[in-house]
Amino acid sequence: MPGYVIHLSVAEEYLRKQTKVKENYDEFIEGVIYPDSVTDKSLTHYGKSSSYSNLYNFLKERELKNSFNRGYFLHLLTDYLFYNKYIDFFSKDIYNDYDILNRQLIDKYNVTLPEKIKKYVFFKENLELKILSLPLVEKIITDISSMQLDDIARQVQNDPEKWTTFRPLKR
Repeated sequence: MPGYVIHLSVAEEYLRKQTKVKENYDEFIEGVIYPDSVTDKSLTHYGKSSSYSNLYNFLKERELKNSFNRGYFLHLLTDYLFYNKYIDFFSKDIYNDYDILNRQLIDKYNVTLPEKIKKYVFFKENLELKILSLPLVEKIITDISSMQLDDIARQVQNDPEKWTTFRPLKR
C-alpha cells in the first residue's frame, strides 16, 4: 500500500483540481486514511490484502454519495493503480522509501497530517530510494488526482473484470 503521505498528497491534489465537486474536507480526508487505520486491512480493502483492493466489491456495498466514501474510494483506487500500473517490484524497502519521501511530499502538496496518524509517519533524510523515485510518485499523484471518481466508479461497475484483475509483482 502507498504510505499515508502519498494517499494524502493524492487527496490534496484531487481537492485542488476537482473544483466542480465540493467535498467536506474533513470527511474526505477521514475516508482517505480510514482503510489503512485498521488492524485487518483485507476488510477495508475488500480483498485478501491492501495490495488487492477490490473497487467492485466496495461499490457493491457503498455509494459515492458522501465525502467519506469518495475519499475512501480514492484511497482504494490509488492502491489498485499503485500495484497494478505503477510499480513492478515490491520489497520491504518500499516502507523506507516512504519515510525518505514524506517530507518532500508534505512540503510540495501542502499535506497536513491528521493527528491520529502522526505517530505512524516517519522521516528519513539523506538515504537512497530503492523502489520508488520522486518523479514516479509525482506522476502517480498527478495522474490519480486528475481522475473523475464518478467516471471511474461507472467503469468499475461496467467492466468489473478489468478492475479486479491483479498483476503479480516481482519480489
